[in-house]
Amino acid sequence: MKIIVVGPGALGCLIAAHLKNKTKEEIWLLDEFADRAKKISLDGVRLEGPGGPFTAKVNVTANVKDIGICDLVIMCVKSYSTDDACKEIKDIVSEKTGILTLQNGIGNVQILNDHFGPDRVIAGVTNHGSTLIGTGHVRHAGKGDTTIGKADGRVLGAIREVAGVLTKAGFETKVSRDIDSVVWSKLIVNVGINALTAITRLNNGALLEHEGCRQIMRSAVQEAVKVVKRKRIKLMYDDPIQKVESVCRATSSNVSSMLQDILSKNRTEIDFINGAIVR
Repeated sequence: MKIIVVGPGALGCLIAAHLKNKTKEEIWLLDEFADRAKKISLDGVRLEGPGGPFTAKVNVTANVKDIGICDLVIMCVKSYSTDDACKEIKDIVSEKTGILTLQNGIGNVQILNDHFGPDRVIAGVTNHGSTLIGTGHVRHAGKGDTTIGKADGRVLGAIREVAGVLTKAGFETKVSRDIDSVVWSKLIVNVGINALTAITRLNNGALLEHEGCRQIMRSAVQEAVKVVKRKRIKLMYDDPIQKVESVCRATSSNVSSMLQDILSKNRTEIDFINGAIVR
């Protein structure tokens, strides 16, 4: 299987390195910038964390013509770049190519559907934590579940094959018949944590140490839950506020992806997380 991971950020590098290191598939990493692609190609993707430090030599390019038609695309770009990334990869996507999104927020599946049609698109959520330390250099902050599925609930052989490859690479992956529930359940957690950490510059766990932060968190979660109920989506937990607070405790030292963006002076994914609730 020829697999292309789009986006050399923390998650993209993490997935590409493990796929290269633990499977026999042909792995490519597609970058937006040629200079960065060249550096990662020369130095490899360097990982720290569970399993010990290692370096994976991955095929890296900024030119899709180097890759050719692929079997699976794993979309790991920031949500605001999804539309541009779809335009970039159109020439290497065939009628048999699967396109998996493991991105944050709500809206990416619709963008992929608009470009490639819903038959080829697979939605997904991963709870692996990763932090980009430098170019092609990632700290694997912690393992978690990965869940994928089709919006229409069908469990096809192709999806099971994708789940099998990811599991072999070290990302224990389940297939869900109700992927909307999985995606929205993670969104609720992100709605409560990410923007608040970005505003306050606090790690996840520190949010619970300030009553003002806890009140804002609860209000944001309650607002999101109203939308979920109106959309008749069943969440994977009974008490959303308790769930969000438990995630804060479990990831107490974690620097959220949105805070990482703020500290790096990069654009955030606010429009696809809290902004999705507003829409």
